[in-house]
Amino acid sequence: MRDADVPTAEFRGFDHPDPARTFIETREYPVVVKADGLAAGKGVIVCKTKQEALAAVERIMVKEEFGRTAGRQVVIEKRLDGEELSVLALVAGRTIIPLAPTQDHKRAFDNDEGPNTGGMGAYCPAPLGTPAILNEIEAHALVPTVHALKRKRTPFRGVLYAGVMVTNQGPRILEYNCRFGDPELQPVLMRLKTDLFELLLATAEDRLSEFEDKLEWDPRSAVCVVMASAGYPGNYPKGKLITGLEDAAQLPNVKVFHAGTKLDGGHVMTDGGRVLGVTALGETLAEAKKNAYDAVAKINFAGAHYRRDIADKALKGMTKHE
Repeated sequence: MRDADVPTAEFRGFDHPDPARTFIETREYPVVVKADGLAAGKGVIVCKTKQEALAAVERIMVKEEFGRTAGRQVVIEKRLDGEELSVLALVAGRTIIPLAPTQDHKRAFDNDEGPNTGGMGAYCPAPLGTPAILNEIEAHALVPTVHALKRKRTPFRGVLYAGVMVTNQGPRILEYNCRFGDPELQPVLMRLKTDLFELLLATAEDRLSEFEDKLEWDPRSAVCVVMASAGYPGNYPKGKLITGLEDAAQLPNVKVFHAGTKLDGGHVMTDGGRVLGVTALGETLAEAKKNAYDAVAKINFAGAHYRRDIADKALKGMTKHE
């Protein structure tokens, strides 16, 4: 991002806890501490105080809570205030096709409380992603990033997923991933009418330009609610019987995406932290939310927990604007 002059937070990387601690002690602003490796979407600790930031370094680098590899290095960056937005784009050659914007809910509990998770639910399209904001993200983040990779003779082909913080100063890029996001993709795919396979094949074969301005979308909104195991994102039990999947499947405009499940003698059992992504379409965002939670109400497993406020931020914002 630095090389491509992409707007992001002030940051430094560290491979030893001592200079990381010194850096934290000398900052006059709150920071975010990130494990610089794969941590199942949970290696980001948003800190309010220096004590929390120092404890985060201890957890990641000393106690290696997120694994030895992920804990070797940390990135410490200035905490940005605003609202998060996820923008997934398909990239091949000079062609960049952003998909509909989504908003993920990272915290484990309602009102954005509790620890960070891999994501507890999402909705699409996110009203926060206005045409002006999306144009800015494409012009100042996606395009310069793709061009910078090309200049380095490592042209990128695939999915470029920008995690964005929309601040008072405009959009800032929190991170990039080279994959689809879970649970952001579920509501996107519920709305995407264009054949996903054809899109991905065109991306792989550098023919993506054939689809420019030709993606077809369902005009309705979609909401995904993640049903998680008791204890997630910490330790959680496995092997709990899941019932009600058939009942949920009977509801119109509902699809249940399996994440942490397994088949055992014909029964579907829990086998992970985030178990199911219950996703529904609706004529409005409020209706999509209702349809998703109606489906959630039909599914049961011991210790199931989920947020009850997915999409509320956008719904409250709409009420304000009205």
